[in-house]
Amino acid sequence: MAHQKVLMSGNEAIAMAALDAGCGFYAGYPITPQNELIGYMAKHMPLSGGVFIQSESELSAINMVFGASAAGCRAMTSSSSPGISLMQEGISYIAGAELPAVIVNIMRAGPGLGNIWPAQSDYFQAVKGGGHGDYRCITLAPSSVQEAYDLTLSAFELADKYRIPVFILGDGMLGQMMEPLTVSGPGRPETRDQRPETKEWAASGCAGRKPNVVKSFYLNMGDLEKFNLKLQEKYKGIQAKEQLQETAYIDDARVILTAYGTMARIAKSAVEKLREKGKKAGLLRPITLWPFPRKIFNRLAVSDKQLTFLTVEMSYGQMVEDVQLAVEGKARVEFLGRSGGGIPSEEAIINKTLQLLKN
Repeated sequence: MAHQKVLMSGNEAIAMAALDAGCGFYAGYPITPQNELIGYMAKHMPLSGGVFIQSESELSAINMVFGASAAGCRAMTSSSSPGISLMQEGISYIAGAELPAVIVNIMRAGPGLGNIWPAQSDYFQAVKGGGHGDYRCITLAPSSVQEAYDLTLSAFELADKYRIPVFILGDGMLGQMMEPLTVSGPGRPETRDQRPETKEWAASGCAGRKPNVVKSFYLNMGDLEKFNLKLQEKYKGIQAKEQLQETAYIDDARVILTAYGTMARIAKSAVEKLREKGKKAGLLRPITLWPFPRKIFNRLAVSDKQLTFLTVEMSYGQMVEDVQLAVEGKARVEFLGRSGGGIPSEEAIINKTLQLLKN
C-alpha cells in the first residue's frame, strides 16, 4: 500500500500503526477513553492474520501478552489508568523475563475510578516502573495523531531491539481527537522479519537447538543480583541512545515551557503568542519520558544561570520532579498544573510566563 492521508482519531491511529508494524497478537479489556483502539483491533486484526482477544480482565490481558511475546509474536495491549494499574504485576514479569511488549495507556483522571476526562497523572506509574522490582519501561509521549501513529511504529522496534516493555502514554484528548495523518501501510521496507523463529530467545520450539527458558525467577544466591546488574547495564545503554525531544525558540529564551503530550500543544501555542509580543519564551517537549531527555536540560541549565523552566502538566506535579533532577539545581524550575479533568489554559500559561519574565 502506498503512502496515503486519512482522517482518524488518535486511538485508531495507534491501532492502525500496530497492525502496520506487524503486531500479531492483541489482548485487552474495554475501558474509556480508549475503546476506539480496541474496537479497531477487533475489526481489523483478524483480517491481517493476527489474533484478537477481548479478555475477561486487564490481568488476563497482560498475561496473555506475556505468553504471546514469549512465543516470539509481536504483542500489544491497551487500557486506561485503572486498567493499567491492574496490569502492573504482569508488566514487571514481562520486564523481568526480558520480553518485548507494547502497552498503551490513554490516561483518564484519577485517583480511583475518577472520570473519563483527560489527565497526565499516570506519569510516575509509567516512568518509575509502576510494579515491583528494579525495572524500567521505555515511555513514548505523542502529542498529535500523526505522532501517535509514528511512535507506535517506533515502539515495536524499540521493544524488540531492547527486549523491553514500551509504553505509549497518551490521554483522553489525544485518543479522541481526529486529525489527518500520513500512513505508510503494511510491508514497509524498514520492518524487520518478525517470524518467531528469527528470535533466538523465543520459546518457539527447539528443533536443532537447546530449549529456551523464559523466566524471571532466580532461586540460587547471587543469580538474581547478577541478572539485575545486567538489566541496569541495558537501561544505561537506552538512556545514552534513546533520548528524544522537540524544541522551539530555546536559544535565547529566558523562560522555557516544558510539557509533554497534548499539554505541549497548548504550551507551544502560548509560546508562539508570547514571541509575537517580543517575549523570550521557548518550548522543550520531552518525547521520551523514559529515558528522560536529561542531556538537553542539563546543557541548557549550564549555559544560562538566569534560565527558568516552567513545567506545565495535567497533574499536580510529576514530570516536574524529573526536570528538577535534570537541571541539577543550576536553573530555576517552576510548575503550573491542573488535574481531575482540568486543563491549564493558554491564557494561564501566558500569564504565568509573563510573571516569571518580570522576576
